[in-house]
Amino acid sequence: MTPRPASVGTPIAFVKGICLGYAKYGVDPAPALQKAQIPPSLLQQPDARVTPAQFEALSFVAMQELDDEALGWFSRRLPWGAYGLLCRASITSATLGLALRRWTRHHRILVDDILLTLDVDDGVAKISVREARDLGAFREFCLVTLLRYVLGYACWAVDFRIPLLRAEFPFSAPPHVDVYSKLFAENLRFDAPCASVCFDAAFLERALQRDEAALQKMLKRALPLTVLPYRRDQRLSTRVKMVMSMPKAELPAAQDLAEGFNISTRTLHRQLSKEGASLRDLQKKARMDRAKEGLARSNQPIKRVAHAAGFQNEKAFSRAFRQAMGETPSAYRKRMRHS
Repeated sequence: MTPRPASVGTPIAFVKGICLGYAKYGVDPAPALQKAQIPPSLLQQPDARVTPAQFEALSFVAMQELDDEALGWFSRRLPWGAYGLLCRASITSATLGLALRRWTRHHRILVDDILLTLDVDDGVAKISVREARDLGAFREFCLVTLLRYVLGYACWAVDFRIPLLRAEFPFSAPPHVDVYSKLFAENLRFDAPCASVCFDAAFLERALQRDEAALQKMLKRALPLTVLPYRRDQRLSTRVKMVMSMPKAELPAAQDLAEGFNISTRTLHRQLSKEGASLRDLQKKARMDRAKEGLARSNQPIKRVAHAAGFQNEKAFSRAFRQAMGETPSAYRKRMRHS
């Protein structure tokens, strides 16, 4: 079966950006792509997209395997945990303005290939990324991700999605330009002097809403801050679904989810109930989605697919699959391969 490119999601160009990092260090990206459930054939499809969860998984694996949180952008590696240090150095700030000034200033300690700055003019705050050397093929992915890092951290720190007035980039609009309005703002400018984002300077006076304990939990899954715009008002059920869509060995338990969202397990269940959902049903759907993916995209025995999806045994899996899909796992696999 030939994988179909997703109509929405993260552009394959950003996946290629990560693969460039593997090439720089002479490491094969194939195992990482497999862990993230990204078919290598998608790399040959310019318009292909992957889900945010797939991209997060690939980024997470790549940063650790390459021991470089910059994924090859700079003239030196940024070892795993480098950006966490920037967050820790800023979390004790009284206001967002002070936190961002610390964040941008301390970034200079890590690398001098780029310069991050925070400026305020006529009530508008501007975070800029100025290039001190040619970033080459890494340029777009590097600049976009850096701005997402600092913006994502800022929104998380004050627990509010800061609306941008505009975003600018020093290159021509790429074919996947539609994703820029989702990651940044509708007001975009390309072929600008440098990469930057602008927002109302009043946000700089906001007090930070997070502490060291919250930071510790956030850093366990910091990448969503760069993959998706910050949403304080996002439905909890949607957030749970996103976490469960991650290609990890086991589905997270209620306690793990609650800790990740900085709430109690009781609040987790109560809020899901208010939204007409239940953790049990969301887990069942996630297991079934994993099973369908395993059947359609791998040649593994059905017993192994069942185990990987979280089912106790093949018999229980086959029974649950027939109830949900109206056909056996083997019939589903055969149908998908001929579709």
